[in-house]
Amino acid sequence: MHRHTAWRLLFLFIVLASTRVSAACIDPAQLAHSTVSIMRYWDDAERDAHPNVVGIRGTGWFLSPATIVTAEHVAGAMKLSTEEWRPLEIRDEDGAQLIGARIQRLAGDAAEKLAVIELQQPVSTARSFAIRSKPLVPEEQVMTFAYPAGRPHLVEGRFVRLGDGGKLDSMALLEIYEGENRFVIDHGASGAPVVDCDGRVAAVISNVFTQTLVWASRQIRISTAWGMPNVVSVPVQALDEAALAAPTLVPPQGKADD
Repeated sequence: MHRHTAWRLLFLFIVLASTRVSAACIDPAQLAHSTVSIMRYWDDAERDAHPNVVGIRGTGWFLSPATIVTAEHVAGAMKLSTEEWRPLEIRDEDGAQLIGARIQRLAGDAAEKLAVIELQQPVSTARSFAIRSKPLVPEEQVMTFAYPAGRPHLVEGRFVRLGDGGKLDSMALLEIYEGENRFVIDHGASGAPVVDCDGRVAAVISNVFTQTLVWASRQIRISTAWGMPNVVSVPVQALDEAALAAPTLVPPQGKADD
C-alpha cells in the first residue's frame, strides 16, 4: 500500500515538474484532483454504428464534487442527456471510476457554450476551482491542465486577444506551446480549464487552429505562426452567478470509494 501511494505521488511530481511553469504563478501541485479526463464508452448499439470508435474522450474540471464543467461539443459528442444517466469514466492521476452523468445545463451565448455535467454521486477527492469574474488582459500568463490522449499534462501559455467576429466572436484566443510543439494542446484536451496565476479558471479550451497540407501523399498538420494564437477557448464568464459562487479548492476528504 505504501509503495503504491509513493508511486502515485512520484508520478504526479514527474508530470508537474516536467512542465515549464513560472515561479510567479501558483504551485502546480494545487491543481491536483481538480481536473480529470472524461470518457464515455459506446454501448453495443453505438459501437455497431461507429465500428472503429470505442467512445469519446475529453477533459473536464470540478465546479463542485458533484459537477464537472467541459466544452459543449464534448458533452454533445458523448451524447449525454439532460434526463438519462449515462456512465462516464472519470480519471485523474490516482485512477479511474465509472459514475452516472447527465447534462445539468448549458451556459453562454457564443458559438461554443459550456456544459455543466451533473454526477450521480460526488467525487470525495475533488478539488473545486475558484472562478475568475474579470476577463483576461492581453499578454497575461495562463496555464492549462489538460488530458490530451488521456494523460495529464500541465503547460503554460498567454492570452492574446478576444475574437471579434464569426464563430470566434467573444472567444478567448491563446498561444500555448511547449518547446517547438504547438500541438501540445490537441485531441482530448477540449474542456480543460485555462487558469490564471492566482489559480482561478478564466476560460475553457474549445479548439485549436490547424491546417492540413498534403505533401508526397502525406497529410501534414500545420499550426499558426509563432506569436499568433493557436488555441480557442470559451471565457468562463459564460457561467452564471450561481456557478460563480462555487467553493474554492476544497481539500480532498478521502478516497472516492471509501
